[in-house]
Amino acid sequence: MILGVRVRIHKTANTFFVTLIAAFVFILQSFPAAAQANDVAYQMALSKALARDTQALNYYKSVTFKPIWIDKSNAARTRRAALFEALENSAGHALPRQSYDVDGLKAALSSARTTADLGTLEGRMTAAFLAYVRDISTGILVPSKVDADIVRVVPQIDGAGFLTAFVKSSPRNFLKAVAPKSAEYNRLLDEKEKLLRVIANGGWGPKLRDQKLTPGTNGKDVVALRDRLMSQAYLKRSVTTTYDADIQKAVQQFQMDHGLSADGVAGSGTIGELNVSANDRLASVVVAMERERWMNIDMGKRHVKVNLTDFTAKIINNGRIEFQTRSVVGTNKDGQRSPEFSDEIEHMVINPTWNVPRSITVKEYLPAMQKNPNAHSYLNLINTSGQVVSRSGIDFSQYNEQTFPFDLKQPPSDRNALGLVKFMFPNKYNIYLHDTPSKNLFGRETRAFSHGCIRLADPFDFAYALLSVQSSDPKGTFRAALDSGRESVISLEKHVPVHLMYRTAITKPTGGIEYRRDVYGRDAKIFNALVRAGVVIGSIKG
Repeated sequence: MILGVRVRIHKTANTFFVTLIAAFVFILQSFPAAAQANDVAYQMALSKALARDTQALNYYKSVTFKPIWIDKSNAARTRRAALFEALENSAGHALPRQSYDVDGLKAALSSARTTADLGTLEGRMTAAFLAYVRDISTGILVPSKVDADIVRVVPQIDGAGFLTAFVKSSPRNFLKAVAPKSAEYNRLLDEKEKLLRVIANGGWGPKLRDQKLTPGTNGKDVVALRDRLMSQAYLKRSVTTTYDADIQKAVQQFQMDHGLSADGVAGSGTIGELNVSANDRLASVVVAMERERWMNIDMGKRHVKVNLTDFTAKIINNGRIEFQTRSVVGTNKDGQRSPEFSDEIEHMVINPTWNVPRSITVKEYLPAMQKNPNAHSYLNLINTSGQVVSRSGIDFSQYNEQTFPFDLKQPPSDRNALGLVKFMFPNKYNIYLHDTPSKNLFGRETRAFSHGCIRLADPFDFAYALLSVQSSDPKGTFRAALDSGRESVISLEKHVPVHLMYRTAITKPTGGIEYRRDVYGRDAKIFNALVRAGVVIGSIKG
């Protein structure tokens, strides 16, 4: 039904637009000199309309103000039609349609009377075109303005270059091609439409009581669970009132798709995820689409992907998972949350020394040494000359966070906080992947415990996988360095792109979608910022 309504509205809009274009062409014919590039009033009005966009102005200067949109040629007519079609359909990509002032542009088409009007209209249509292209290809928001820990560098488009390419291209094909080409983005678009249909049909039904349900139990709570699983397509149609094997299997699949322990028991965590509304899932998908636009880049044929919400690190090769391991990410505290950015792994350090970050030294270890000078004795105290100094005779109480003159280092050992290997992509945030002696944390469902770096459950296997493309004996290469007991470096002959990402909605290539919890609350911030920017999605309760 929703699709039917959209088709009718689309046809009506097209009829109106055809009439509008005809009237506009008549206006252009009535002013034969209006669209001439050397008209002073036209040039001044165009320049004023684009006063804040240097790139666009540079383009027009380079073509002596020749119009793209407002002359009476078939090419201009085709461009106008393609632009309005893209702007009208922008909401389908969860873009802020109103910000492009589609209705205002239509009104200007019908009311233009002077050369100045046409110059203003030319500028406004170019501004709308560039705003749309930037939004759909690189995102609506500036990531770091939404959350300071999203330090991802978003690619910037060349406005003048895009205008030049657009004029030389098929307009409709050009505007279709600027959207992210990733399979993930297209699958997210499909999931968005599915959720809109769910919302239009009333959502997934009544929420469940927060009561633990186990296989073999009966009653109305089991019926409610059964119905909720059916509505979310995890269970085929059933009339059972018993928590049978089919329900258990459905619960396990749901748990796997939501990052939960797949024990087949509907406990509080599982019930909570089942009760998340279709509207909230739609918000996650919309945020994932914006994040995908931020990453509209070449990620590398072979790359490492760390999804912070999923607590995993994967090596992806030609779109397939080559290796996967569990991870521990930063604690949900200021200064300790893992940031989001992309870089390249350049080398690995075997038997690493831990150079304790200044923030940890003065905030955690200095207070402990003030109480007991021998606290954390496994850490060496290093003076400004780089020498190890004895703690005896040092009055730690005389120092504070600003005046403490020493560094702390932990030499290589099995107890080293970095474990026995770290994977380096040098960056100003001092973030890297590494081993850890705290293996017990990998058994947790939620694994946000570090100071920001990414700990790996299987770091040796990760190293073997990275080295497999440059060594006929990757395990032997790594073990030789490890068994030396000395700190050493193995360089990667070809740097491997690494992407620290944060996705609470992840599509599956085989169909369907997985969801994760918003562990740092970042997606909530992004969604609110998208709404403030003018993005409108379904509002019916799910």
